[in-house]
Amino acid sequence: MNSASGCSRLEAEVARIIGGIGTSHIPAIGLAMAKNQYRDPYWKPFFDAYQPVRAWLGETRPTVAVVVYNDHGLNFFLDKMPTFAVGAATEYCNADEGWGLPTQRPFPGNAAMSWHLIEQLAAADFDLTTCQEMFVDHGFVVPMQLLWPDAPSWPVRTIPIHVNTVQHPLPSPARCLKFGEVLGRAIESWPANERVVVLGTGGLSHQLDGRRAGFINKPFDLYCLEKIVHEPELLARYSIRDLIEFAGTQGPELIQWLIMRGALGADVRKLESNYHVPISNTGSGLLLLEKAA
Repeated sequence: MNSASGCSRLEAEVARIIGGIGTSHIPAIGLAMAKNQYRDPYWKPFFDAYQPVRAWLGETRPTVAVVVYNDHGLNFFLDKMPTFAVGAATEYCNADEGWGLPTQRPFPGNAAMSWHLIEQLAAADFDLTTCQEMFVDHGFVVPMQLLWPDAPSWPVRTIPIHVNTVQHPLPSPARCLKFGEVLGRAIESWPANERVVVLGTGGLSHQLDGRRAGFINKPFDLYCLEKIVHEPELLARYSIRDLIEFAGTQGPELIQWLIMRGALGADVRKLESNYHVPISNTGSGLLLLEKAA
């Protein structure tokens, strides 16, 4: 009996992924929140879609958020752009990017868990940049604000994971799905009783420059929102060139959603899905997936 009791305690003291959230991170969202435009007719359909997701977070009470995003020049630039970078700090500071966004209070980290993830990912042959100091930009901050807009303090500790979607060559969708699968196993081998939510941020289709500036492909975005739930391998078959053709030059941000999806494992349940095109010419998706018990 003592042995069985000991096993039960050990099994309880392991991190568990409770779900994943895919969400846009465009700076215009942060500006709308700063101006309290939640009820503005233009923004209301967008912000209303997040209410059920916030309710789910309130019920499940995650303790750690792993945020997969792409840095936009605040922490890395074209002269030094890692493919994957993982934060390993005790806190992460936000700074002015030039968008007029209010600077947010620091985000608490979980350095010990970060190093565990780094070690597991490196053991699976993913080459990483490890950051013991790391600024986080709107790609990280806007999703946190959307999900916990009124919290007096951040209710989760965070682990930022940057993915290069800016300086070619970019990691392939297939590689990012695999990265997510390894990440999920690494999270759930962390020996602490943590409830983890994984955020995949960015996109969906958008192009901010060139002859196709303003390009949005709603049918492709809706296809991605559908297939990523139970058939993410279909999206992983695309090349980066394919994603640029179908979703615009910034469309490869979908690979961050694939990392989130890979981390959840095979069995998930879709709880919420929404699609909206707010300002900034971006097809903005929202997806809440619950990991099977």
